[in-house]
Amino acid sequence: MDDGENKGGLDHDRGATVALTGTLSIVRWPVVVATLALLATVFFFDVPVPFALGAIAAVVVAGFLHPRRNPGLDHRPQVHSTAIWPDIGMKMVVESLPQPCFITDRRGVVRYVNRAVQDHIGTVRPGDPLSFKLRMPSFLEALDRVGMGQPAERIRWSEKVPTERLFEAYVAPIELHGQPHGRGAYRSDFLLVMVNDLTEQQRLERMRADFVANASHELRTPLASLTGFIETLQGPARNDAATRERFLGIMSEQAGRMARLIDDLLSLSRIEMRLHVRPTEEVDLGSVLVHVVDALSPLAVDSGVTVERDLPATPVMVRGDRDELVQVFENLVENAIKYGASGGRVLVSARLERENGGPRRVAVAVRDWGQGIAGDHVPRLTERFYRIDIETSRQQKGTGLGLAIVKHILARHRGRLQIESEPGKGATFTVRLDIVQNDADHQDLKNFKDKTTA
Repeated sequence: MDDGENKGGLDHDRGATVALTGTLSIVRWPVVVATLALLATVFFFDVPVPFALGAIAAVVVAGFLHPRRNPGLDHRPQVHSTAIWPDIGMKMVVESLPQPCFITDRRGVVRYVNRAVQDHIGTVRPGDPLSFKLRMPSFLEALDRVGMGQPAERIRWSEKVPTERLFEAYVAPIELHGQPHGRGAYRSDFLLVMVNDLTEQQRLERMRADFVANASHELRTPLASLTGFIETLQGPARNDAATRERFLGIMSEQAGRMARLIDDLLSLSRIEMRLHVRPTEEVDLGSVLVHVVDALSPLAVDSGVTVERDLPATPVMVRGDRDELVQVFENLVENAIKYGASGGRVLVSARLERENGGPRRVAVAVRDWGQGIAGDHVPRLTERFYRIDIETSRQQKGTGLGLAIVKHILARHRGRLQIESEPGKGATFTVRLDIVQNDADHQDLKNFKDKTTA
């Protein structure tokens, strides 16, 4: 017999010894108890000793023959008990998410909500079915499917009341335990529901689409006119001097219209690129307003409108870009002259304001006494290419971007625009800007005229 066989025999003997030792450790205590019980019967009940010894031997043999489970060697999976409430780690992860998030059980009963739910959706109490708050059938059906073991789903729905809003929900299982349910799916104790409000995103996408469509339309119309006039001049009107002069005048007007539109588009683009950078230069707002009124005096005379000023006699300093502020008030005063000409009068005034102990502000109002604006148009006046009367706007050489530029410039300056109007009584456009806070300004502002424009 070689060394390998000797080693194998030793391993076999060692294994047998370990098995025997393990078995003895398992049956030791039952044998000891049975032996003590039989010895007690011998002493107290006069049971014959040979009979007692035989009984003890039978107990030992039964202990070896009876199969016993070793807890340390039992690797069978434990039966999972369904959890009712999520653990602290799961709650901490959900609480850190910025979107409104719910943790529900498989039946859709809310077990936890993060803080964003209270801020964006409202009060939801753990223990209530999620269907109490989110009642859309498509969403509830998706929740049921995922709860029954199907993969995660993404659902969109819209609400019409009180306002039109678009939502998206992502429903996914969490806390998987590997318990087969159905064909290859796994059942989970909890579901994660994340809700996103897509209303603002949809609005911006719609605005971008409208902007491209409107810009294309605004450029296509004068281009079509220019193309038609050029073809006419090259053909039938080649030698007609009177027609040529008339067509050239119209072509010049259409080219100017395209140039104004492109200039406004470029201006709007530049403002949007710097929207997050607040100007730091100190500008005298009074001198800006005087410059604007003087520059637009020829237009006012041609339109038969008198422009009045009610401005401070001392400098009023604000932080801003002078050229952009000039552009803001030129747009407002020019609109008042063009569209409020029927009133024959435009007033540009300024006054000091302070609300609830906050920083002092200057309010510049541009008022006309023209036809006014209907209430349903006022909220949309600052949208790009929005016009109350397209034909009138084109006659006045408007591009539909003036008030959009005003809104973006004021957003960069952290200012506000307020529009008040009543049909037949004119309109008032008020710009509010924070003034520079220092001792000199406090002294100068004592001379401010605190008047209303009623």
